[in-house]
Amino acid sequence: MAAQRVAWRDRRAMAAAMSNIRSNTGTVEVDGIQYDWQLQREPQWSDDAGWKGMTISLQEQDTKREALLEFPAPKRLLKGLPRGRLQIDDATISRGVRAALLAGWDPQSRGKPMVFTVDSDGN
Repeated sequence: MAAQRVAWRDRRAMAAAMSNIRSNTGTVEVDGIQYDWQLQREPQWSDDAGWKGMTISLQEQDTKREALLEFPAPKRLLKGLPRGRLQIDDATISRGVRAALLAGWDPQSRGKPMVFTVDSDGN
């Protein structure tokens, strides 16, 4: 019986770790081009600026130039409520890729990462 509990806990821990990995990185396709994304920073409190939202790193596959999407802080944090799960989905990332491209991001160029501020929907 004890061996079954340990195995169940191990499986539960492994499933939680795997779901964490999936929610923090991924790949989206926008207009036939693959873009890798990664969560760079979760929402956090800053003494000088208050709540800062999450930041997502974007990079077209097989290129070097990166774009950083800065999202606003979730409204629940601004109201003093506890943190919830981050809501990152492919549609939001795809809208963020399109917004960065329209704002002048050239993934084929060289240079420092470009930083773009987007709304909570990625626009």
